[in-house]
Amino acid sequence: MSESLKTVPLNDVHQQLGAKMVPFAGYNMPVRYSSDLEEHHTVRRAVGIFDVSHMGEFRVRGPQALPLIQRVTSNDASKLAPGKAQYSCLPNQQGGIVDDLLVYMLAEEDYLLVVNASNIDKDWNWIQQFNTDGANMQNVSDEMSLFAVQGPKATAALQSLTEADLSTIPYYSFVQGTFAGAPDVIISATGYTGAGGFELYVPNQYAQQVWEKVMEAGQPYGLKPIGLGARDTLRLEMGYCLYGNDITDETSPLEAGLGWITKFTKDFTNSDSLKAQKEAGVERKLVGFLMDGPGIPRSHYPLVNEGGEVIGEVTSGTQSPSLSKGVGLGYVQTELSKPGTQIFVQVRGKNLPATVTKLPFVPGTEEV
Repeated sequence: MSESLKTVPLNDVHQQLGAKMVPFAGYNMPVRYSSDLEEHHTVRRAVGIFDVSHMGEFRVRGPQALPLIQRVTSNDASKLAPGKAQYSCLPNQQGGIVDDLLVYMLAEEDYLLVVNASNIDKDWNWIQQFNTDGANMQNVSDEMSLFAVQGPKATAALQSLTEADLSTIPYYSFVQGTFAGAPDVIISATGYTGAGGFELYVPNQYAQQVWEKVMEAGQPYGLKPIGLGARDTLRLEMGYCLYGNDITDETSPLEAGLGWITKFTKDFTNSDSLKAQKEAGVERKLVGFLMDGPGIPRSHYPLVNEGGEVIGEVTSGTQSPSLSKGVGLGYVQTELSKPGTQIFVQVRGKNLPATVTKLPFVPGTEEV
C-alpha cells in the first residue's frame, strides 16, 4: 500500500472481515467482502452496511453561513429547516460542476456540507475563495466516520439502537442524538442506493462501537458489510450521478438532468450563464440506456447512431444485477435523448444496439 494512501478509522476491521482493499479517492477502501453480486442483492432485498468514512465534511456556522452557501451552491438552501438535508452542487464559472454535495441544516446558522472524498481539498479551496464575509468554516472530515445502512430492512435492523422512531424520519431528513451508545450521531434518511435506509455520521472515537453494534443488531435481518463495488452498481441502477464520471468540471447541471437542484430564484456562481442555457435549451443531455441484447457498456465506450457516427460516450456502465442486462449513462445530442430512441454502443469494434430509457432503471423506494 502506498504510504500516501489514507485509511478510514476501521481499516483494520475491514481487513479482518476479509475485505479486498483497493485505492479509491486517495483512501484504502473495501471494494468487496464476498462478491459484488451477492452484496448488491443483500442491499436490494435485505440490508447492508457500507463504510464511506472517506467522504468529506465541512461545518459552516455563523450569520454569514447561509449567504455563503447560497452563493456557492445551485439549490436554494434558504428552504432548509433544522433537521432537513438537501442535494445540491457547486457550479464553476465555466458552466461545469466543481462537485455535488449534501447540505444539512443542523440548527440556525449551523450547516454541514458533505462532499466527495476525491474533492475535499478542491471543494474547501473553492468555497473559501467566496468566504469574504467571514463565515466560520471548519473541515471536520478527519473527525467523523460515516456508515450507510441501506436496504428495505434498515429501519427494523437499526431501531433497537436508538430511542428515535426511525420509521417517522422523512426522506432527506435527520435527527441527532445517541445511537448505539454513541453521542452526537446524525441519523440521516439519505443514501446512494435507492433501497432506503440511513446514513450515520459518527464521531471517530465511537466508530468501532457503532459498527459492531449495527453488525450485531442487524444479524437477524441478514445485514452484511458491503463494499464500493456494489455501491456503484446500486447507484447506477438508480441513475444517480457519480462525480468524475457523469458530472465533471465540464458538464452543466442542466445537461446532467440536475435542473431540479438548479434554482434561479437566487444568484449563485455562474447563475446568469446557466439561466441563459436553460432558456436556449441544452445541446446534449445525460441519458440512461438499456442494452437490447448481450454486451456490457463501460466508461468511455463510444455511443454512435445507426450510421456509425459518434454521438457521445458512455460515462458509467455495468451489468445490472437486478435486470441481468447491461445498463449505462452517457451524454447524447438532445434530439436523441427521448426515451425509446435507439442508439448503439461500440463494444470492442462492434456496434451493439441499446435503447434510451427513463430513469431509474430499477424502481427505488426513495423519492426526493
